[in-house]
Amino acid sequence: MNVPIEIISFPFYEAKKILFYHRTFDEYQRLREEVSALKARLVGQDELVAENLRLERLLTFKRSLVYPSVTASVLGRDPSGWSSSMIIDRGRDDGIRQGMPVINALGVVGKIAELSEESSKVVLLTDPQFSVAALIQGSREIGLVTGSLQGEICRMRFISSDAQINVGDKVITSKLSTSFPEGLLIGEVVRIIGNPQEPSVECIIKPAVILSQVEEVLVILQ
Repeated sequence: MNVPIEIISFPFYEAKKILFYHRTFDEYQRLREEVSALKARLVGQDELVAENLRLERLLTFKRSLVYPSVTASVLGRDPSGWSSSMIIDRGRDDGIRQGMPVINALGVVGKIAELSEESSKVVLLTDPQFSVAALIQGSREIGLVTGSLQGEICRMRFISSDAQINVGDKVITSKLSTSFPEGLLIGEVVRIIGNPQEPSVECIIKPAVILSQVEEVLVILQ
């Protein structure tokens, strides 16, 4: 009895297809792992590029300062007070002292509150414990900028009630400040709170620096 050759060769074709499938699947798995690794490398490279750009801007700004300063990286934050403080990798061994100003290329960040030999705690601009003498650029009005309980804004107090202030006016550090050099950008006026019965008004200030995104800073060594 003659068996058709197609019937005889059918199992061989099926086995060949199964073997080819396994090889293809193995190759697919290998390629997928390679793609994942390449994506991870690209993300890492993007982070390095972003970090280099930030550091380049910070160092360019540092060179423009007339005051001696040191660069520092942010080591961590307190989750319960994210907008209140942060820890940097510079301390007493680097010439850091309590009360020194902390800034970046965009403006004021905060000031040194506590320190050890190798690290420091920075109280941020938005913390209620922070304060600095400030000047509204447009009207030249002087007041006191402090943090607030709201977290992302500051308040400027003790401004004359007849002062010519507008939303959008820039607020900078004043030469009356005992801890900050004059002329550093703090933020801009976003709201004016006035009362005809009071001799002064209050301004709500939006910080120039997005404090939740700060990764590197400068500490001014006064």
